[in-house]
Amino acid sequence: MTTEMARPALDDRRWKALGVCLTAGFISLLDVSIVNVALPSMERGLGASEATQSWVVSGYALAFGLALAPAGRLGDLRGRRQALLFGLAVFTAASVACGLAAGPTWLVVCRLIQGAAAGVVAPQTSGLIQQMFHGAERARAFGFHGSVVAVSTAVGPLAGGLLIHAFGTAEGWRWVFFVNVPIGVAALIAGNRLLPRLPVPDIRREKFDPFGVLLLGAGVLALLLPLVQEQQWQGRAKWLLIPVATLLLGAFWMWERTRGRLRKAPLVDLGLFSLRSFTLGALISLMFFAGLTTIFFVLSLFLQNTAGYSALAAGVTILPFAAASAVGAAIGGRLVVRYGRSLVVIGLSGVALGLLGVVVAVQLVPGDGVGWAMALPLVIGGIGSGLTVSPNTTLTLTLVPVRRAGAAGGVLQTGQRIGSAAGIAVVGSVYFAHVANHGRSTTALQLGLLTATAIILVALVLAVADLRERRAHPGRDGLTAAVPRALGESGAGEKAGRGA
Repeated sequence: MTTEMARPALDDRRWKALGVCLTAGFISLLDVSIVNVALPSMERGLGASEATQSWVVSGYALAFGLALAPAGRLGDLRGRRQALLFGLAVFTAASVACGLAAGPTWLVVCRLIQGAAAGVVAPQTSGLIQQMFHGAERARAFGFHGSVVAVSTAVGPLAGGLLIHAFGTAEGWRWVFFVNVPIGVAALIAGNRLLPRLPVPDIRREKFDPFGVLLLGAGVLALLLPLVQEQQWQGRAKWLLIPVATLLLGAFWMWERTRGRLRKAPLVDLGLFSLRSFTLGALISLMFFAGLTTIFFVLSLFLQNTAGYSALAAGVTILPFAAASAVGAAIGGRLVVRYGRSLVVIGLSGVALGLLGVVVAVQLVPGDGVGWAMALPLVIGGIGSGLTVSPNTTLTLTLVPVRRAGAAGGVLQTGQRIGSAAGIAVVGSVYFAHVANHGRSTTALQLGLLTATAIILVALVLAVADLRERRAHPGRDGLTAAVPRALGESGAGEKAGRGA
């Protein structure tokens, strides 16, 4: 009797703990986009130069991306609960420091710290989901996680616009950071009480890999810098960092293989890439985020600079995408058990269709009414986004051993950050090149969105190829012809992962 009563309480506690993880993930991802609409306010209130504004945005993305893989491994070694609470505490403190910044340098330094803390938090959320849930429950939990990813990315401009509108252009930018504080404090208190003290596996005795961290960090930095600074660094010399990044990442790969042969714990378990589900899922995620992030980038620029919308109005216009993404992700978390990779194909098709719909809408309805005209295509694209993020994350991590869940989540999200930076660089170049040659116009937006659509279609081709391969060769990666069955059986992913 006592055991039967304790089980529902334990289940309820797990879902509450999930709420803490998702809250921490929400505010860390929200800060990727919320500052974009606050940049003019920083210029007026703090005297922030263009270089400072650039580093407020790109510095966060850089620090975020650099911290992900080492932080994921750290969570695997020392415990994900402790790592998440530590990252959340630093993120909250850095948010206070950003809001109190007395000068541009202060703001940039604190923003870098905030980004690194967000990079510590992010892989722990997916790792804890892997550890706390199994089977269909895990798919449902990743459905909620996908909703948070989609909504936090899309709702940033709206939240920033509301805060600037409420507190004024001179000081409103400070509240873009202060808004994190009550949420972060509440999540810390709840997390300390609700996050389970899950056992840390025997890999706790394994040593960290500082040289691997150095090689990976330098490689990711060399890769990301020219991408996030593409508009600020003039000339072509910046692209010389790409081959440097290739050499560094190649050296990292060889170093990790050597450690593996010597039976020393690697920073990134290269065996993860022998899992077809992980490799294809990571590539799909990289390409999808390369297209997804750019949508809000060019739409925000077009609505404010060409259509004459305020920051708040621009945020409201993009809101249908965010709301639809949340709904799509919740549905996707449930349906992935039944439909597997087919759901990702449907989702990516919906995103591409929605973007093409926006291209047509801005052509047919120029002027102030363009926001209403693009509402339905944004809803279609948003639902597609939700049906992509959540199921793809679930399928990508299904066979990953729980003991490597943090590192796998770090690798997956590092790819997402690289994809986002690369997408903005490519689409931004297309958009700004047309603006420079022809002035601000609807055509600049259309060309940008068509480029984003082409990137999304690459992800779609990968998903279709993976789906066809699974149907032709059932049983790959230890999964049956229906990945869903593996997800539907409690603990199947973990068992398969241990045998991989």
